[in-house]
Amino acid sequence: MNTTSPEPPGDGEEQAGDPSLAEDLLLLLFQPASGTIAGENTLFYPLAGAVLSDLGLAGRLTADGTNEKAEAVGEAPPADELLRSAWTYAAEKPRSVQTVLAAIGPRLRAPLLDRLIARGDIRQVKKKAFGLFNTTALVEGTTGRRAALLESVRAVLVDGGEPTARVGALVALLSASGTLPQFDPHIPWSTPVITRAKQLEQGDWGAGAAAEAVTRTMTAIIANNVIAAATTQAPNR
Repeated sequence: MNTTSPEPPGDGEEQAGDPSLAEDLLLLLFQPASGTIAGENTLFYPLAGAVLSDLGLAGRLTADGTNEKAEAVGEAPPADELLRSAWTYAAEKPRSVQTVLAAIGPRLRAPLLDRLIARGDIRQVKKKAFGLFNTTALVEGTTGRRAALLESVRAVLVDGGEPTARVGALVALLSASGTLPQFDPHIPWSTPVITRAKQLEQGDWGAGAAAEAVTRTMTAIIANNVIAAATTQAPNR
């Protein structure tokens, strides 16, 4: 949570205290059955992509489709501490999306996980390893928020629903992260699901989708850069 006294949020920005897109993404990537997080090896790329997408949805960041440069928009920084950090970095000068992903991503996992634990979406419990050593494990909380998020993703990928801007960005990032197979069988890893996920990655959200073309285009740029960065980091993913 923020410990500073930030400027008021800009138009369209989430109010302080609302879960960020990156929190939603990390919560979905958490696998309750194993207590692990899917895609750990390249996790910071999709999390960084979610932060940039959040800024884009709030009208605080643009990405040019020609040179794929990320540019901050507005004078006052966002209220959210993690969004503020990314916006400030982008405000220094236009940078490639991949550069921004690599710069902001490595520091995101810990504070985002702390937020999910503070909200009760994920809990930390103490256990004994091999009956001898004290350790901590992650288990699903009781808020039901992960299940609700998963249903919103399924509605788009399986039931053919048109996504809101936020859910469209979330699905595009999940697909770009290469983690969608982890959700089978609830979200079957089938040809129609793969095809739909790729469409969202590329900004084809359907004629009835609520997001404006500029939002879909920016999400596609971010998703493509997440894929490229993660592939470079882990070519066998």
